[in-house]
Amino acid sequence: MSEARVLVVDDEKSMRELLAITLERQGYDVSVAEDGETAIGAVRRDGFDVVVTDLRMPNADGLQVLRAAKEHSPETVVIVITAVGSTETAVEAMKLGAYDYITKPFKLDEIHLIIRRALERKRLRDENLYLRKQLETQHRFDNIVGKSAGMAEVFDTIRKIADSPSTVMVSGESGTGKELVARAIHFNSQRRSKPFVSVNCGAIPEALMESELFGHVKGAFTGAVANKVGLFSAAEGGTLFLDEITEIPALLQVKLLRAIQEREIRRVGDTRDVKVDVRLIAASNRELEQAVSEGVLREDLFYRLNVIPIHLPPLRERREDIPLLVAHCLQKFGRQLSREVRGVTPEALAILERYHWPGNIRELENVLERAIVLGSGEALGADALPEAVRRERPVKALEVELPEDGMDLEATLDALERRYLQRALDRSGGVQTRAAELLRMTFRQFRYKLQKHTMTRRGTAPEE
Repeated sequence: MSEARVLVVDDEKSMRELLAITLERQGYDVSVAEDGETAIGAVRRDGFDVVVTDLRMPNADGLQVLRAAKEHSPETVVIVITAVGSTETAVEAMKLGAYDYITKPFKLDEIHLIIRRALERKRLRDENLYLRKQLETQHRFDNIVGKSAGMAEVFDTIRKIADSPSTVMVSGESGTGKELVARAIHFNSQRRSKPFVSVNCGAIPEALMESELFGHVKGAFTGAVANKVGLFSAAEGGTLFLDEITEIPALLQVKLLRAIQEREIRRVGDTRDVKVDVRLIAASNRELEQAVSEGVLREDLFYRLNVIPIHLPPLRERREDIPLLVAHCLQKFGRQLSREVRGVTPEALAILERYHWPGNIRELENVLERAIVLGSGEALGADALPEAVRRERPVKALEVELPEDGMDLEATLDALERRYLQRALDRSGGVQTRAAELLRMTFRQFRYKLQKHTMTRRGTAPEE
């Protein structure tokens, strides 16, 4: 912070001039005052980043200068110089808001180091206040944070469609905040006073999914000892958010399609249809067109769900949002963990902005929560970040060659996919759930790939 304005206050001319010359050589813009009264007039007329003041002076002492500086600008850093016998008064100065005090005699390097640390702390505090103001204004929508062009488009779409009854399809990688978008749509609509019901379709056993979504009547199947209200009925008048929509089995997709088209459902074991008033929002981290082409998602259901598409860009494509997201997370986790953290150091922020973030915002939140718990001080340094984030390995470029006479791309990709499926099965000892995790797939996606390539559970093709 080389352009910082510093006021040196001391009634000893030699000390005043020595400090002024030293600090000017360090690049500061230095003014001087020969007594407390002159200094008080100066701080009331002009703004200073730092005031270095002697404690014992005629006309007005250093405590009066301190009070005047803090009244004019609470963010001004005040450093008090005191004789060895005046430490009690120096402690009083600290209570009044002084950043630090130095006892005479002192080394010139010491005062420069204190000023540099004070200005760095002030910079972090000012930057954090700025980011908080940004978060409170145009760069957030409910709990969604961002100022990038992609997020501005998302905010604009939410505002336009909030009161529409049309279905919405939110797409984006895992951890990008799809449920936050669904909640923002609901709580900015006329349905806000009604329920918002969220369900991850991938977390419901396939055998129970129909009952969970639509409900059942007593005696409909073994264990149905009472009537059950399904999620559609639970969301009556409000919004039902179906995350990971591609995890719904094909047979049940037909019933879901009818519920959307006719706005009525039929509980398992019932003979009557029940009208429902529900705004449906679906989400997926898969490429939906690919899911349709692979037969995982019915085409007619896709078009019914995709009336209003919203795509959330991954964090690596909106790096300008990272400082705002960091400020938001520190504020949120600071309250939850009862820790006051004002920001991160420039080095730490540079690391966070450089990292690839495969887990997107969810991963960023986890990293910052960990840093708050394990870190120390008002500003989190690079040492508080996980080693995997600090030392991100560069992604190896995939070398490809195109034969002179061309190639069958689809067949080549199929062969490559098959090899990775086989490698994952080999590494997992044939445990399909673990193999799916290694390839970042759901179990159903992995099982579909095995069927597509006519591979058995162990990966080998059946004999002809």
